[in-house]
Amino acid sequence: MHANCKHRCGARFLKIGVLVIAGVLVLGYVVMLLWNWLMPDLIDSFHTIGYLQAVGLIVLSRILFGGLRHHGCHGRWHRHRWHHLSPEEREKLQAAGCCGGKGGDSSEPAAEQQKAE
Repeated sequence: MHANCKHRCGARFLKIGVLVIAGVLVLGYVVMLLWNWLMPDLIDSFHTIGYLQAVGLIVLSRILFGGLRHHGCHGRWHRHRWHHLSPEEREKLQAAGCCGGKGGDSSEPAAEQQKAE
């Protein structure tokens, strides 16, 4: 059952990765269209931009305004929540196919169990 969970989690991460890449591509196209529609008319010195420049503009704005946070803290938040669940709630999540806690003792998530080994 533990291998099945790894397969499902791997497939889930792959789907999320594909969706993120597709989102960036679509967002880049939308930014390019909006920039080319608005900016040259508003300010005469602004020129139209290409697709890759629009994607670069999104990345630059993410770095400048959004920062590079949210790396690494997401798993700690889930472990914190996992430890505050009752055994019945943990079993319910495991039965629903949630990857946390699969593969042994239901008192700690699988990631912590692997670290202990």
